[in-house]
Amino acid sequence: MFRSLRHRNARLFFLGLLVSNIGSWLQLTATSMLLYRLTGRAGELGVNAALQFLPMLLLGAWSGGLADRVDRRRLMIGTQAALAAQALALALLTLSGLASIGLVYGLSLFLGIVSAIDNPARRGLVTELVAPEDIPNAVSLNTAVMTGSRIVGPALAAWLANPLGIGWLFMANAVSFAAIIGAAWAIDPRTLNAPPPARRGGQPVRDALRFVAGHERLGPLLLVFAIVSTFAFNYNVSLPALANSRFGTEASFGWLLSVTGVGSLTGALLTARRRDVSMRWFLGCIVTLGLSAVAMALAPSLAAAMVCALPLGAGGAGFVSSANVILQTEGPPDMRGRLLALTAVAFLGSTPVGGPITGWVADSISVGWSLAYGGLISLAAAAWLAWRLRRAEGGI
Repeated sequence: MFRSLRHRNARLFFLGLLVSNIGSWLQLTATSMLLYRLTGRAGELGVNAALQFLPMLLLGAWSGGLADRVDRRRLMIGTQAALAAQALALALLTLSGLASIGLVYGLSLFLGIVSAIDNPARRGLVTELVAPEDIPNAVSLNTAVMTGSRIVGPALAAWLANPLGIGWLFMANAVSFAAIIGAAWAIDPRTLNAPPPARRGGQPVRDALRFVAGHERLGPLLLVFAIVSTFAFNYNVSLPALANSRFGTEASFGWLLSVTGVGSLTGALLTARRRDVSMRWFLGCIVTLGLSAVAMALAPSLAAAMVCALPLGAGGAGFVSSANVILQTEGPPDMRGRLLALTAVAFLGSTPVGGPITGWVADSISVGWSLAYGGLISLAAAAWLAWRLRRAEGGI
């Protein structure tokens, strides 16, 4: 399960990434607290989320082309330094009492732009840290680190917000970037398994899209990945409404999100444990995700919903991990950054689309259907992909 950690570069990177991502979740939670304190309304949180994720939708694919042409380690050091500066600016504005909605929005947009550039470079660097046979494990461990930090970061924010103040949470995030930047500096570039850079000129984004569209397995996989990401990953919209309307307490949302995070960590580690991440595993994760979403929509009690939250998180994390592994192992090495960028666009860039749709379903139909409709779409997408792969040469 942890075989990638026998490589020194991987140990350095994942330790630094874990510390930094806990800080990032501190800031994400603290930003929501700050905006709510400034306005007393929830609508501004949706605007802020759109400002963070729209740059990924608009710039993500082109950022992947950049990551395929340059030294990913150096590019990542630059983007992480810019993200640290953003957190420091937010901390100083909050601690000095100068924070305003406009300034928070502006810094969130800056965060989104830098993150769109950072994402394919950072995730592409993961594939260079280990030997080729360990790439599936490294990609899955990367997802495990991301989901594991989601369990710790928000809990720390809730615990420390009142005694320390929101501004110091931003400051803690700024300091946490020293871990990932220091790890990137300490990585020995001579031992990286870097692919040859993509050629200059041409149409790098269109080349990647043409490659995926013409591939009998990766094209359908990415299409299903985009559909499921758009409609089945809107927990932050569905779960608060479910907690309030069915279980009668806001604290239920925190419990459900935490249990989902535990499930996500489990799903990522189970994928990391596999030496061969197949299409069959990918399909199984989608089915687990879809069935769990439908079951949670019908859950009569908080305890039942928490039971459903474990496979919901596990199926979701396994779905994301296995898609990235399959794209990285079956795609050409000089296109890894662009393929990672396409998955990031599908996963993160779909939030401004799927989130409002899920919210409308919750308000206009029912809270249960805001979860169930995404689960049913996921099951239908999995059935179509299984049928499509059986027709293709090699099957599932």
